[in-house]
Amino acid sequence: MSKIEELIRKLCPDGVEYRKITEIATVTIGEFVHKNKQNNNSRYPVYNGGITNTGFYDEYNNDGKKVLISARGANAGYVNKINKKYWAGNSCYTITIEHEEVMSWEFLYYYLKNNQSNILGQQQTGSIPAISKRQIECYKVPIPPIEVQYEIVRILDNFTELEAELEAELEAELEARKKQYEYYKIKLLNTNGTIINLGDIANYKTGSKPKNILVKNEDNNYEYINAGTTNSGYTKIKNFQGDVVTTPSRGQGGIGFVGYQKNDFWLGPLCYAIWSKDKKVLLNKYLYYELTIKKDEILKRKNTGGVPALNGCDLKTIRINIPNINEQKKIINILDKFEEISQNISQGLPAEIEARRKQYEYYRDKLLNFKELKVENKE
Repeated sequence: MSKIEELIRKLCPDGVEYRKITEIATVTIGEFVHKNKQNNNSRYPVYNGGITNTGFYDEYNNDGKKVLISARGANAGYVNKINKKYWAGNSCYTITIEHEEVMSWEFLYYYLKNNQSNILGQQQTGSIPAISKRQIECYKVPIPPIEVQYEIVRILDNFTELEAELEAELEAELEARKKQYEYYKIKLLNTNGTIINLGDIANYKTGSKPKNILVKNEDNNYEYINAGTTNSGYTKIKNFQGDVVTTPSRGQGGIGFVGYQKNDFWLGPLCYAIWSKDKKVLLNKYLYYELTIKKDEILKRKNTGGVPALNGCDLKTIRINIPNINEQKKIINILDKFEEISQNISQGLPAEIEARRKQYEYYRDKLLNFKELKVENKE
């Protein structure tokens, strides 16, 4: 039997009492402090209606060991905690435990965090989503014996630390693999070859906007490739064949991205399709890999006035290294395998992180799920 099970069996075998937060704690709203008065060099973090602090301030209006809940805005109901002095803004509720021998502030945090989705679901709809002070005060929480609370906090603190360490390790592994892939890709593409302007060896053109043919899913449909780094939807018809390189011609975040369209698709008006004039000299898949390491060259040619744009005449001046066709095929084969491995890692590691999070949430839910004690009314 685990220590927590032994404590529950010994101290609260029949369940625990549930009380409203207002019976065990005080709930206060903070004070507005203008963004202009905040300074990143100041000492005390400022919390308001968001997920993280909005900045720092020279003064504080709350000590630490408090549970915070966002009062209004898109994140109204978000639960946080802080163990040091801070400034609570006027969109931030602070929960202060009245009797620490009855309720641990960290236990309260973990319980409310575990029920955050329920609290978020109580947002009052309107022009600005909000959670009222009374909603927080009337929210019921379990009051197990303090020894049980401390043990649960200890376990969940350990879980949280282990989860953070694992996520950091997995993310570092993912970043290392990406850098390794980029290193070998650049090394392979720097093979001796003929240097030539893109416009001398490849064609390019922009597409057109589809009319009344956008659909929501990919089933038996074609991707709509336009100004972004991902597809802009799907169409029921196509206007371009596959085996072609694409790169955005307009837009804030897309210019510099290079894609390869293996299958037929719809080419939009804010995207270039680029393809070889002679596949006996230059393979399109090789051209794709070559252009993926030319992002800086593409960005140098971007017009910065108004809406960012990349003119075709500037695109044509990018210098391309072209080895012989057999060497291109070898490079394509190697980089295809590298890209497959990289993609598997990119999908696998985040999936592993998500699995660990769910595992943590499962155990957290089990630890914080208490049977309510039935209290008989005595007349």
